[in-house]
Amino acid sequence: MNFEFFIAKRIISSKAYKSSVSAPIIKIGIAAIAVGIIVMMIAVATGIGLQQKIRDKVSAFNGHIIISNFDSNNSQESGKPITTKQDFYPKFKHVEGIKNVQAVASKFGVIRTETDFEAIIVKGVGADYNWEYFTDFLVEGRLPDYTKERNQDVLISQDLAKRMQFKLGDKFSTYFKKEDPNKLPTQIRYTIVGIYNSGLKEFDETYVLGDIRHIQRLNQWEPDQVGSFEVLLNDYNQLQDKYREVFQNTPSLLNAVTVEQKHASIFEWISIFDKNTYGIIGIMILVAGINMITALLVLILERTKMIGVFKALGSNNWSIRKIFLYNASYIILIGLFWGNLIGFVILLAQKYGKFFPLDPDVYHVSEVPVYINLGYILALNIGTFILCLIMLLIPSYLITKISPVKAIRFE
Repeated sequence: MNFEFFIAKRIISSKAYKSSVSAPIIKIGIAAIAVGIIVMMIAVATGIGLQQKIRDKVSAFNGHIIISNFDSNNSQESGKPITTKQDFYPKFKHVEGIKNVQAVASKFGVIRTETDFEAIIVKGVGADYNWEYFTDFLVEGRLPDYTKERNQDVLISQDLAKRMQFKLGDKFSTYFKKEDPNKLPTQIRYTIVGIYNSGLKEFDETYVLGDIRHIQRLNQWEPDQVGSFEVLLNDYNQLQDKYREVFQNTPSLLNAVTVEQKHASIFEWISIFDKNTYGIIGIMILVAGINMITALLVLILERTKMIGVFKALGSNNWSIRKIFLYNASYIILIGLFWGNLIGFVILLAQKYGKFFPLDPDVYHVSEVPVYINLGYILALNIGTFILCLIMLLIPSYLITKISPVKAIRFE
């Protein structure tokens, strides 16, 4: 243990220090560090959590990468069909990190009841469909099974069920327009086997998941023709890299786009969270640093005589500055300890207790989502500690201006 650290420890543990004028200032500094790290942890955890939650919900309806025909059809209804006889289907052998490739097709329809009607999009899926996301969304009933014979089982949203006054087990008629306007629409009588709620209103109010073989029959397609392919990745963070690989390994007659390109407005909106988070982190570190600067200045003024004595005994300026920087480091660490402890309690309480709700019409989620990862927590702690210490180098320079003679006589 070096001399400066020993002196700093004695200063902190002394009764005079605990009852000194600087004691309440030091406590404010500790509180500022603690509050700062709590706010930063919450900002990062909720910001990333909200981004991931919305990102996963959008991906549930589109996949991570969508492979379709090059055509002028910009609607959500499938256009020109694609054959399933592709090198990348059912397994994308040339690209690693692909979880699943699923064939889908969509078609506009109208639900008609005795008292009401509603326009919907029936998304046809098959035996290869990955229900992982909708397992989490399911609020009532079960997921449809399309691995056997063609059936009329569908999964509808809670939003649509409320508007149409449907309940689990109900049957309803859906009408689909034919190519020939002179012919009557085709009717399919679906059965509700499950009700989901993703929280994404713009998808929930229109999407119904049904058997893709009905869409193929309505469009007069062959059994090996589908509307598009949805590619699911093992790691979303590799989206751009995998998109380039998928695009390169896709036939020239087919196009590939990411879910971020298809729904650019949603992803541009959630990217704003990053800027807000960086702003909050910057403000919190600045506030904590200013409070620590104030605490250090008060501590230096209070220990002016001690500084003069050390200088008279031959100590250089840097060794004396280190005493106060060690002291400040200890104060910062105390603040970080309490901040992390309280922050973890708040985040865990929200993660498992869901105490703070959100308006799903605005934020697309019903409660504040929380993402907890030791990586960003360590980064916040280390970054706060280092930046606060760097900020404290400036006020510690005041020690070099203290004259030993004047300091010893200082009252």
